[in-house]
Amino acid sequence: MTDITQKIWQYFEEICRIPRTSKNEEKICDYLKQFAEKEHLAYKQDAAGNVLILKPAVKDKENLKTVILQSHVDMVGEKNSDVQHDFLTEPINAYIDGDWMKARGTTLGADDGIGMAAAVAILADPTIEHGPLEALFTVDEETGLTGAKALEENFMTGEILINLDSEDEGELFIGCAGGIDTTAVFRYTTTKIPANARAFQLSITGLTGGHSGDDIDKGRGNAIKILNQILLKSVELFGISLARFEGGNLRNAIPREASAIVIIDPVHYNKFEQHALSIAGQWKESLITTSPGFHFSIDPYEKADTIIDINTLSGLLNAIEACPSGVIRMSETMPGLVSTSTNLASVKFTGTNTITIATSQRSDDEKAKKEIARHIHDIFEIAGATVTHSDGYPGWTPNPQSPILEITKTVYSDLFSKQPIVRAIHAGLECGLFLEKYPTLDMISFGPTIKGAHSPSEQLNIPTVKQFADLLLGVLGKIPEKNYPA
Repeated sequence: MTDITQKIWQYFEEICRIPRTSKNEEKICDYLKQFAEKEHLAYKQDAAGNVLILKPAVKDKENLKTVILQSHVDMVGEKNSDVQHDFLTEPINAYIDGDWMKARGTTLGADDGIGMAAAVAILADPTIEHGPLEALFTVDEETGLTGAKALEENFMTGEILINLDSEDEGELFIGCAGGIDTTAVFRYTTTKIPANARAFQLSITGLTGGHSGDDIDKGRGNAIKILNQILLKSVELFGISLARFEGGNLRNAIPREASAIVIIDPVHYNKFEQHALSIAGQWKESLITTSPGFHFSIDPYEKADTIIDINTLSGLLNAIEACPSGVIRMSETMPGLVSTSTNLASVKFTGTNTITIATSQRSDDEKAKKEIARHIHDIFEIAGATVTHSDGYPGWTPNPQSPILEITKTVYSDLFSKQPIVRAIHAGLECGLFLEKYPTLDMISFGPTIKGAHSPSEQLNIPTVKQFADLLLGVLGKIPEKNYPA
């Protein structure tokens, strides 16, 4: 069997040099089109920006079913607060640490850069035995799967789709959760800080964070929820006021950091500090195994000049306290799989006198997804916020009788002398959206092992990239003819 591992790494290195955060994918799409032209491969791009590159079958393989190799071009741009990095202009600074590839203080972009690199490596290799191939590269997957939503009905012709966006070697995915975003906006008025008051900045850093779907059950702590607990109790006990509250970043990432500027009468400061450190200490102890880097600090702050009104302060803190963030229900049919969850993703002071709260809900049950979104809606609406929902996206219902699943299971066991795990994932893959427009597609998803996706701790397991490549080529070598029953 051809070994394309070296080519995958070559293309992944090139991809890491290209800025490609969500909604800023022009450069990576240009790269793909230039690659197709260099390799003399036909390609097209739709109105949304999705790129499709076509590679004809090798000799005597023309009658095989057409396979779509699918990956997304965008990456999550998360970095530690002490790291200077411009995701719009600067390349990812990747390095190797033992069996892992990592990035210095930022996300690596292996999600889904490594899937993209695998597809490009196959397109570039003339020695691989395969039938007709279509490589689909979708845009803006990470902020709402908008590329997949906008995909035209006749853009592809393939009968089998292999999604290259999974993150656990040895596991084959045949289903995923659907999702929806719920956004709340508070509007506030301000008054000047009392003359005798003092301002302090409270900061939480060092939480592990992670993917708001795949990591939501790992107990890693939500920086916004933790800091809010300190703030809410301090309002009750010491009458603190709030000048600013910021936390989290992206809707699909568990918040790792949060900070607030609080105003307090100096007479209460010592007890306030003792109280805040006590709560933080309890959290540090409870998160010692899941977020060992947890850190809380209180520092004087000199730049504050106004505070938000008391009604908005009360509504904001009480709503965040009441808003769940984590697992809502586990699956009854697939042991160990989260069925429904919600993530309190970010708090941002946005625009003039507005505070925006971003949350996301996921479920493999459409009714449960709508119920938890409605629950979040009601919490913030009662607190005085204006609440809206995104259009959402559907889940991908598992098909245990899938022909491509059987092929992949057989190839995996033949290659590695063990059986793969077949499961669904509590994350949003684009497969559910593809089925809406291509209802006869036979689909599967697999990939190498990636840990800490959507956070600066993201890391790609190097040995599993070869296993991923071998499995992908093995499956392509077993694709049946077009007249073979679906």
